Amino acid sequence: MEKSDQNGKLYTRMRLWELPDQYVAEPIDGSSGSCLSVNRDGTITLIDEVPHCTTVRVPKIQTIYGVVGILKLLAGSYLVVITERECVGSYLGHPIYKVLSLKVFSCDRTAKNTRDEKKKMESEFYSLLKVAEKTPGLYFSYEVNITLSAQCLNDLGEESSRLPLWRQAEPRFMWNNYMLEILIENKLDPYILPVIQGTYQNFQAAIGKDIIDVTLIARRCTRRNGTRMWRRGADVDGYVANFVESEQIIQLKGYTASFVQVRGSIPFLWEQIVDLSYKPKFEIMKPEIAPRVAERHFLDLRKKYGNVLAIDLVNTRGDEGRLTEKFATSVQNILNDDMRYYHFDFHKICGHVHFERLNILYDQMEDFLIKNRYYLINDKGEKVETQIGIVRTNCVDCLDRTNVTQSMIGRKMLEFQLQRLGLFDADESISIHPNFDDCFKILWADHGDDVSIQYSGTPALKGDFVRFGRRTMKGVLKDGWNALMRYYLNNFVDGTKQDSIDLVQGHYIVSLSRDLTSNLKKVGIEAIAPYFPVVLGMILMGIFFALLSLMRVRNDYWQLPLSIFWATLSIATIKYVRANCRAFCNRPRLYRPTR
Repeated sequence: MEKSDQNGKLYTRMRLWELPDQYVAEPIDGSSGSCLSVNRDGTITLIDEVPHCTTVRVPKIQTIYGVVGILKLLAGSYLVVITERECVGSYLGHPIYKVLSLKVFSCDRTAKNTRDEKKKMESEFYSLLKVAEKTPGLYFSYEVNITLSAQCLNDLGEESSRLPLWRQAEPRFMWNNYMLEILIENKLDPYILPVIQGTYQNFQAAIGKDIIDVTLIARRCTRRNGTRMWRRGADVDGYVANFVESEQIIQLKGYTASFVQVRGSIPFLWEQIVDLSYKPKFEIMKPEIAPRVAERHFLDLRKKYGNVLAIDLVNTRGDEGRLTEKFATSVQNILNDDMRYYHFDFHKICGHVHFERLNILYDQMEDFLIKNRYYLINDKGEKVETQIGIVRTNCVDCLDRTNVTQSMIGRKMLEFQLQRLGLFDADESISIHPNFDDCFKILWADHGDDVSIQYSGTPALKGDFVRFGRRTMKGVLKDGWNALMRYYLNNFVDGTKQDSIDLVQGHYIVSLSRDLTSNLKKVGIEAIAPYFPVVLGMILMGIFFALLSLMRVRNDYWQLPLSIFWATLSIATIKYVRANCRAFCNRPRLYRPTR
């Protein structure tokens, strides 16, 4: 490095120069720091000023709002930056921004001189980076560490709070942790911007003469991140799919209260391999190590959050029943007063409309919530209460049933806090304040939609109950449409999206082996994805003509062979596509695992 900036303050606006032999990020927010130069060979340096361009070609210039990181691939490096942002609110008094647009720049030109085979592979990897550009739900702050809850921030201490944000950050919630490694190695603190994937919602409401500010923020764990059917269960280290920390914060009369809860997939090894069926079968792998995996998962939760109450909302019957039975037996040996497990068959008890029956579950868990409290600081900044335990909720996807349940828990805890702060009487509830109640419902409904979009590609099901407090016909129809969209995305889109996630988060490295090139060919169902409407049309046409011919058999026996022909054609098409789907799902990956 030519020069090192000692000031840990993050640059908020930069001018990106695209020069013939390098990219240069020049701070333009009033800072006097050095410029970051990313050379075409992938190396990075700090320079005092933007070099003069000696070519006739005018350099391209654009404003950027942060460097997300640098990713090293097969034939070169790629620079990832934020090109558009939006201030969506504040976190504990500090501005928080949402990423509206990411852009990937190729830094290395050596790929143009490589052999065709290698060039083709690099093109495939670059296409995955273009998918990553569309990653939803990315947030950041230049001033406060949003990877930590309010309680964890308070526990940092004065010395740690003065460190650069990336050094304070919780690695499992830092979406760009892997891409920042080269910047961290070179101690480029003013350019190292932690980014989370999750949600942020906020509203203010008046109750009498008091103004209450309510924030809901979610942080997705990157350890087993991915899409719905492609990331299920846990890995051998106990990290689970769709693990999300949700923090509900209120600010009132100078007081700040925070309550954290988490969701995550059932913690042992299981999967659903997409095969064109609407609900693929659940497969439990290595059932003999399930207790050990569950123990590792809950030991990690105990270290980070304290006491744990695990709420399992999965059905007791059918294929889901095998999962909940294995879950119950896996945790049997680790249960005690500080580690509890409750099963609540959501669909059996609440059905599709009677979600008010969740009060049955709340009655079971009320003592745990009261005992383990919430985080509270007074108007002098002094800690009054500490949250010493966590509620962990799961269903199969940890989306729809989970969000309904978490919103109920969040509502109860908010009522406790408002009663404690003297705004509510002992028996007063949110529901008697219509405006406040509506805002709270929308807060959690939007929260559920965002978490669901990031995992499944669609908004949450059952969202009308969270949003309006009841099931509606419009909500039921919307759920039907979203269920069909999930089916399509799971089978035809999410495989590529999963590869993109694994690539940018460093779960896999690029393999240089010669036989890897065959994996770049689109196979199976991925290959027919663009032709899905045609394939579906052929299947429906075959079924239609088979039924039409069958109806005419009574008057013309020659219609029977035609009916058999069309039915056979439809069945053969379905079997062919399903067979190719299995081949696609079981194909060798583009990458080798690294961590």
